[in-house]
Amino acid sequence: MSVPRGSSVKVEPYGHWNTDFSARQAVVAGTDYADLCCDEQRLLWVEFQPGDGRNVVVEWTEAGLRRLTPEGYSVHSRVYEYGGGALCLAGEALVFIDDADQALYYQALDSDDCQRLFGREHCRYGGLRFDARRRQVLAVEECHAGQRVTHRLVSIGLDGLRQVLIEGADFYNSPCLSPDGDQLAWIEWSRPDLPWTRTRLGIGQLDQAGRVVMFHYADSTGNESIQQPSWSPEGELICLSDRRGYWMPWRIDGDGGWQPLPAQTADHASAPWQLNPQHYADLPSRWLALSWFEGGLGHLALRQRETAEERRLAHGYTRFRALTHNRHWLFCIAGSPTCSAAIVRINPHNGELSVLSQASSALAEADIAKPRRLLYLSGQGDTAHGFFYPPCNSQVRGPADQRPPLVIFTHGGPTSACYATLDNRIQFWTQRGFAVADLNYRGSSNFGRAYRDKLRHGWGQVDVEDVLAVIDHLAHQGSIDPERVFIRGQSAGGYTTLCSLVAASERFRAAASLYGVSDPLRLRAITHKFEADYIDWLIGHPQTDAVRYQQRSPLAQAERIRTPVIFFQGLQDAVVLPEQTKQMVQALEDNGVPVQCVTFAEERHGFRRPDNLARVLEQELGFYRAWL
Repeated sequence: MSVPRGSSVKVEPYGHWNTDFSARQAVVAGTDYADLCCDEQRLLWVEFQPGDGRNVVVEWTEAGLRRLTPEGYSVHSRVYEYGGGALCLAGEALVFIDDADQALYYQALDSDDCQRLFGREHCRYGGLRFDARRRQVLAVEECHAGQRVTHRLVSIGLDGLRQVLIEGADFYNSPCLSPDGDQLAWIEWSRPDLPWTRTRLGIGQLDQAGRVVMFHYADSTGNESIQQPSWSPEGELICLSDRRGYWMPWRIDGDGGWQPLPAQTADHASAPWQLNPQHYADLPSRWLALSWFEGGLGHLALRQRETAEERRLAHGYTRFRALTHNRHWLFCIAGSPTCSAAIVRINPHNGELSVLSQASSALAEADIAKPRRLLYLSGQGDTAHGFFYPPCNSQVRGPADQRPPLVIFTHGGPTSACYATLDNRIQFWTQRGFAVADLNYRGSSNFGRAYRDKLRHGWGQVDVEDVLAVIDHLAHQGSIDPERVFIRGQSAGGYTTLCSLVAASERFRAAASLYGVSDPLRLRAITHKFEADYIDWLIGHPQTDAVRYQQRSPLAQAERIRTPVIFFQGLQDAVVLPEQTKQMVQALEDNGVPVQCVTFAEERHGFRRPDNLARVLEQELGFYRAWL
């Protein structure tokens, strides 16, 4: 902990430090961004504003920032439940998806109003891309008819006319047009595959009306995940593939051959949960802007495609996404240990960087706990990853003869990741004298396919091994008090949390499950199409792996849990149904385990309202302190 000279520093027990950094400040500071798109004069993005819980379109020009979205609208796609690609530029206008009805809306850039362009009952849209030549928007369409859900690639003209481009596969992502508008590339996959296990790259020929008149698939190894196709300014098709163990850039020759592009041997993308991810950009003069991960830390550089010359960019930032560019600038969303997210503009010629917008923080830099890379041994001799945050408060320190309590964060997904960027929820704990371990347990993305595949049939086991191993690792270092360990997780992270209690309840003082899975078999029965086969990949098939399901069900193994648990549940949750949490709470109460359950009538899967998010932190803190 860094303490200014001459300051009056109080000694207070770990976990009870006084701070002015409130729960409300922690959640309201959580501005985030998505869906960057630009032309030569402007940059647009979708901005989540935690103050009112809306997503709005913001325009940046040299004249400054301007919020474009009218009152009453929130820009968000619900395709695959996770959305993405809810905005595109359409000449001197924009097209966006409204959260309420999932329809497309058209708004002239010089207007404060918008008009409904197209929508269908029981249908959702996302993954928007604009076809300037034909004045139409390309989109992924998701239509619900009873229990049947169908996905297609469609085009929607600015006159409101719709036509189907491609259908037949179960899922689609990332439609993109060649510079001349004659070819369309896209990603597709079908059940039981997942977008990070096996996908195909489709390439279609378009006629004058924009219809696909013929198409084929790029040659594949048959067992690779391909994502993020794009066309170079010269009309070459580029994509990311993990055929060599990591998502790396490749060029598809005119004869269909695959040529590797100069890049680090590392993941150049995260798992594609959303539509239209973009972790690289093909710049003029045959330069690639590439982002990649090493040990969970993000990097950004320019790579010359012929000479492999590399120029590192954006030093100090540790995560990069939504890369886009015009003739003069490279834009992206970047994060760092002191900034959760920022829109940055980079001059590719000299590397000069300017921040156009960034999330605020109520903490001075001296009060921000900085992440330290965690690298430790776990089950089967594997190495696990994560980040450790020591307690940090410039006005307080802990007793010299004590070690801080630990809060373990288990991310959702579970094929997802945590990042070394400012997370005000973590700072909420470190400000109060808790240490935090934010885990990229085996199965997390950003560490290559072999690491990602560790979770196949291993969910509820390998992630739990990593949780228990990090306690031993940090205790051996003298960084934490192993007798005062807490664990929390949301959604899939809530499942890891509950499974950890089943495996070694005595290792934890208390736990928090935020809309966490407690019955994977029931989740499998009701989950949405995008994840319909995910549980089988994570655990196995119920008919052949019934014993495994029984062993890895926190609800079925509830009698092994003796740790106090606080649950948080949205009553509108369609993923982890409220009844599932209710049954878990009842099972623990029947066993005499101290339990609290906090419900929110209006919340779904993933809380969004600032008051509710603040209440979660406040009640979780009070619950932990009761068992500290």
